[in-house]
Amino acid sequence: MVLFRRMLGDVLRAQRVERGMTLRALSADARVSLGYISEIERGQKEASSELLASLCQALDVPLSQVLREVSAAVAVEELALGGGVVASAA
Repeated sequence: MVLFRRMLGDVLRAQRVERGMTLRALSADARVSLGYISEIERGQKEASSELLASLCQALDVPLSQVLREVSAAVAVEELALGGGVVASAA
């Protein structure tokens, strides 16, 4: 089963590491507890839309970019798990 929160955590961690930020620095910039950010990055907690916006602002990355990356990661995992393609009504 694909868990959105795990994929989101992976993307957020990658963005933080790419910028050379520590959890402590992100915590201070986003005004979110270090422990909570750690749980989000590990896929243990869901991030509210407000919290996600705060993290994206602190990371200086558009929310739309994070969501695109999560969407791409979910698609890859679905394919790996043998998930079929769902046809959409046009």
